[in-house]
Amino acid sequence: MDPNRWMRDARRKLARLPSLRMARIPDAPALPVRDPWPGDPNRGANLLKGDLDLAGSLATLKPGAFAEIAGSDLLRACAHGFTWLRDLRALGTDGARMRARALVQEWIAAPNLEPLAQRPDVAGARIAAWLGHYDFFAASADDGFRQRLMARLVADARGLAAALPTEELDARALTAVKGLIAAAVALPEHAAFLTRALRILPQEINRQVLPDGCHCERSPAQLLGALQDLTEIRALLQAAQAQAPTALGAAIERMAPALRSLRHGDLGLALFNGTKEDTAALIDLVLVQAGRAGRAPTALTEGGFHRLQAGRSVLIVDCGTPAPAKLDRFAHAGTLAFELSVGRDRMIVNVGAAPAAGPEWRDATRATAAHSTLTIADVSSAELKPDGLGRRPEVVEVQRQEANGAHWLEASHDGYKKPFGAIHRRRLYMSESGEDIRGEDVVEPVAEDVGPQPYTVRFHLHPDVDANLQQDGEAVLLRLPAGSGWRLRAEGAKLTLEESIYLGGPHLRRAEQVVLNGFQDGPQQVKWAITKVG
Repeated sequence: MDPNRWMRDARRKLARLPSLRMARIPDAPALPVRDPWPGDPNRGANLLKGDLDLAGSLATLKPGAFAEIAGSDLLRACAHGFTWLRDLRALGTDGARMRARALVQEWIAAPNLEPLAQRPDVAGARIAAWLGHYDFFAASADDGFRQRLMARLVADARGLAAALPTEELDARALTAVKGLIAAAVALPEHAAFLTRALRILPQEINRQVLPDGCHCERSPAQLLGALQDLTEIRALLQAAQAQAPTALGAAIERMAPALRSLRHGDLGLALFNGTKEDTAALIDLVLVQAGRAGRAPTALTEGGFHRLQAGRSVLIVDCGTPAPAKLDRFAHAGTLAFELSVGRDRMIVNVGAAPAAGPEWRDATRATAAHSTLTIADVSSAELKPDGLGRRPEVVEVQRQEANGAHWLEASHDGYKKPFGAIHRRRLYMSESGEDIRGEDVVEPVAEDVGPQPYTVRFHLHPDVDANLQQDGEAVLLRLPAGSGWRLRAEGAKLTLEESIYLGGPHLRRAEQVVLNGFQDGPQQVKWAITKVG
C-alpha cells in the first residue's frame, strides 16, 4: 500500500474519534465568511421543485434524496458540495431560505451517505458553502439546528484536515484547501486547520498553475474555477489577518491574463476540454476579484493555446499535448481544433461539453468529430476513457509568425501515428484586417509504405449562424447575427452542410457543420478559406 495513503487513512480514523479535549462546539462562526459569487435565481426556482441543474444535467434533490442521488460522479459531488446554495440565495425568498435549511438538515441527519460525500474536495466545497451562506439559511434558525450545523462543520473540518494532501491531483485539491481555510477563519480556536492548509497550499499552486498562468488540466473552465478558489483563499486569509504565501499572489497575477486570452468577443470562454461558455458577468467578477488588468497574451506556450486576433476577429487554437494522466479527467480529443468569433458573434465553434452527463453524451462531446479539426477514418486523435485518455498525441509542434498585423501559425500532432502511421499538420493564416482567414490541413505519412487514409475536416457552426450551401457546392455562405456575411470555400475535398448540435450554452441546441471529405485516392491535403463578403 502507498505509505502516503496509509497515513491519510490513519489520520482520518483518528479525526473521527471524539476529541480528548472535548472542545466546546461554538454557537456560530467566530468571523463571517462570505461567498462572493452570484447565484442563478432560475436554478434556485428549479431547486424548489427538486431539480438540481449542473451544466445541463439534472439530479433530483428533494428531502429524503441524499442517500440515493442518481447521476454522474460530478453531479453527485455537486449535490453533496452545496455550492447550489448560492442559487437559492439568489432567489431570495422565504421559501428558498426554508428549502436551504431543510436540505442542510436533511443531509446532516442522513444515515447512509455515499463515500463520495466525504471526498476532500466535496467536503471542502460543502464547508465553504455552509459558512459562506450561513447568514442566509442558518442565522435565523433555532438553537438546535445551529448547534447541529456547527458540530458537523467542526467534524467535517477535522476529517478534511486529516485527509490532506488529497489524492486528487487536479483543481479539486484547491477546493479542498479552500474549505479548510474557510473553517480556520470561522473556527479560530482550531489553529491547526490553518497551519495545515498553509503548508499544503504553496505546493498545490506550484504543481497546478503553469508558468504562463494556464491550469494544468488545460481547460478554460478549470482555469476559471481554480482562479475563483484562489481569489477566495486570498480574501479568507485577509479576513483572518494571516500571511498569504508568496506563491498565491504570483499565481493569481499569471492566471488572470491567461483567462482573458481564452475569451471570445462575447466575453465567454472558448470551448476546449470540458468547457462551456459560462456567463460573461461571472468571468468579469472573477477578474475584478483577481485585480490584474492588462491585455490578453497571444500565446500560452505551456498551456498550449494560441490566440490570433486582427480587426474584429478572434481565432483560438488548441496547440498543446493533452493533460497528463490523473489531470485529464476533462480532456477532449480536440488537438489542433480552433474556434473563430467576429465581434460578439461566434462563428466556428467546438460542440461544447457535457461534463456532468452520462458516459454516452460525455464521450460524444469529447470525440475529435465534435471539434473543428481533422479526423482520420472517424477515429479520434486520442483514446477516450472514463477517467481520462488512453492513447493520445505525444508530440505537438507549433511555429508562429506575425508581420504587419497578419498572423501565420503552423502546428502538427502525432495522435494518428500509432493507428494510421500519419501526422496531422494544420496551417492557418489571418490577414491584418481579420477578414481573410485561410487554412490547410494535411495528412502526412510517417513512412513511404503508409497508404492514403480517408479523412474529414469539420467546421462546427454556432447555432446563431445562418448557413446556406451555394448551388455549385463549392462554398457555404454564412450570415452572422450582427449582419456580416462570410464565405467558406474549400479546394481538394467534397464540401457538404450537415446537422450538428451545440452544448456550449446552458441547454442543447441544434446547429450545423460544414464538412470537408477528403478524397482517399487523391492528395492527402485540403485547402480552405473563410472570407468576409462585401
